[in-house]
Amino acid sequence: MKTLTQNAEPVSEGQLKQLTRMICDVGDADLVQEALGALSKKQAERLKGNPEFTAALREFAVTKIRECAVVNEFANEEVDSSYGYLSGYKPTDLQTQKAILIKLFPELKGFFPGLLTQIVEGKIKLPANAEGWFAVPNWKKHPEIFGKTYTEAVQKVLDTIKQTRDGAFYNYREGQIDEKHLRQSARSVKFWEELAKAQGDADILIIAAQFGIRHRGRSVRRARVVMEDSGSEYGLGAFAGGSMLLTHPKRLTDLNDLWIDLSGDEWSPGGGGDFSKSPCLWFSDDGVELDACDVGCAGGHYGSASGFFP
Repeated sequence: MKTLTQNAEPVSEGQLKQLTRMICDVGDADLVQEALGALSKKQAERLKGNPEFTAALREFAVTKIRECAVVNEFANEEVDSSYGYLSGYKPTDLQTQKAILIKLFPELKGFFPGLLTQIVEGKIKLPANAEGWFAVPNWKKHPEIFGKTYTEAVQKVLDTIKQTRDGAFYNYREGQIDEKHLRQSARSVKFWEELAKAQGDADILIIAAQFGIRHRGRSVRRARVVMEDSGSEYGLGAFAGGSMLLTHPKRLTDLNDLWIDLSGDEWSPGGGGDFSKSPCLWFSDDGVELDACDVGCAGGHYGSASGFFP
């Protein structure tokens, strides 16, 4: 599999030199020099011989570098959250996921040749912040299974979730899974196109992903900002999230499970073109449910699922 191109360019040599100079210049700042000049000789020697002083400076610098480099847009749309995977969900191995998908959709074949072996042997590393590898059908390659449009593919997955859960599924947007109400974000479309191309347009695509916990407590638009800032992380939509739910049926089985924002998709409440919401999956006494939530609403019960370039 050829390497995918990430949007985020690494820091340049010039930028690195400038930032290092900024850190060095802190020691020459007036306030720092005043504090040092107020020391006695004994205090200065004590400070020089204190390893905790150097360690504290280093730790403070690293912390502030990470904090200040993060974009602050919609930063107030985050709340504390203790919700997680209380149902006992854990990512299953790819062979098991493949078997589940082929049983549900017998026309599917498999992965890009050799890719699974590279992952198992550790030649392709799991990206930071991903919690596992996941198998997702390449819906565009099989219109005879999933239909010709994204919304038809989503409806197929939702119908399959209902079947596999013995009817314990409710769609609050029944009759609205169409182009007027639901679409993939442009960024999400690009992600899947590049992933499919890199994996030889295989029947089943492999993605590194997390099922929501990384962005728990964040609004959808705050999660999107964090993802875009990283350059290599993308929100997952209803088709990918629903497919992952098919291969991981334990993911939503507890009332206190973290619910799933599907931030790779956009939802228009009235079907009039204002895509101000995003679909979400949650759990109640009636089972798994699909709805749409405001992109600016932050709730501790929700977290955006996302995928990563390997």
